[in-house]
Amino acid sequence: MPSHDTRLPLSRRGFLLASTGAAAALALAPAPAHAGARRPFGRFGSPAARLTPQTLYVDPKGRGDHTTVKDAVTAATGSGWTLVLAPGTYRETVAVDVTRTEATWIGASEDPRDVVIVYDNAAGTPKPGGGTYGTTGSATTTVQADGFTARWITFANDWLRADHPGVTGTQAVAIKVQGDRSAFHHCRFLGHQDTLYADSIALTSFARQYFSHCYAEGDVDFVFGRATAVYENCHFRTLNRTDLAAAPYGFVFAPSTAGANPRGYLVTRSRVSSEAPDAFYKLARPWVPSSDTTARPSLVVRDTWLGPGIDAAAPYTNMSDAFPWQNQRFAEYRDTGPGARITVPENRPQLTSEQAESATREAYIGDWRPWRETC
Repeated sequence: MPSHDTRLPLSRRGFLLASTGAAAALALAPAPAHAGARRPFGRFGSPAARLTPQTLYVDPKGRGDHTTVKDAVTAATGSGWTLVLAPGTYRETVAVDVTRTEATWIGASEDPRDVVIVYDNAAGTPKPGGGTYGTTGSATTTVQADGFTARWITFANDWLRADHPGVTGTQAVAIKVQGDRSAFHHCRFLGHQDTLYADSIALTSFARQYFSHCYAEGDVDFVFGRATAVYENCHFRTLNRTDLAAAPYGFVFAPSTAGANPRGYLVTRSRVSSEAPDAFYKLARPWVPSSDTTARPSLVVRDTWLGPGIDAAAPYTNMSDAFPWQNQRFAEYRDTGPGARITVPENRPQLTSEQAESATREAYIGDWRPWRETC
């Protein structure tokens, strides 16, 4: 777990099952009792005592300015708005377009388990007007604006394969982030396939994103996209699967870094754990999308603990044989744990000490310093 919280993470599966006795595995648990009924917005003010004129309060029980996140985003036109979210489960889809820059969302209880934004669209889910949503359209939350910051919030997609055996488009995104200078502190990302889509608004846009003390879980490519993204002190957890009889069950990372971008994903001082049998997961595979066959996926995993769920002998694999992982930009440095054992050296490319000097959060995201931001 991230260092700020020593409790075991309540996983997406556990979170789902906790509320309904496991039969349906669809409804999220209600907010914990410690969330605070009398002070739903904690230390962050209230409609009667706003932190700033551009602060809006959201509470599903009606004690704020709005009862849904979507309505609050609609009201927050322009730049520089803060949304304070009271504890609760917000079952809705939300989109922050490019005009709503420098937005901040705060989970008022300062515990991401209390504030959950969740929906259940998948890529293959039929749309009301015809067709299906596709991977991008499946996202519960979409953030296109620059300068977005979130703290203490869970972003989830609770679509389950077992409930839709006829659907082949099983990608179900919890959040798609496309803006530059997007920061997430103490947040959770829950889903199965394509949980956290760390991307950019355009092929030529090298969006910088920073994830600190966050928790992400899933099975297939559950952290993916073409952003320049730093994951620091984060916890990635691979889920068990009952629909497959053999390994691999899935892949943690699937970067699709543009060839012109010198930096893709950097994972540092983090950990990868698993619910699945030992060696049933790959650490990564490169995604070279049909829309950009010049992509050269980039991933550096350093100073990170890799649990036994990762296949130490062959941690990388191809998504397409036309773009072998060996031709991409995958490397590790000073990783530890059973999943980091180097038994087949050619399958575990390592940075030199000199190369590692350039594999830092500062090198990846330049003069932006999100780790210095306070709330």
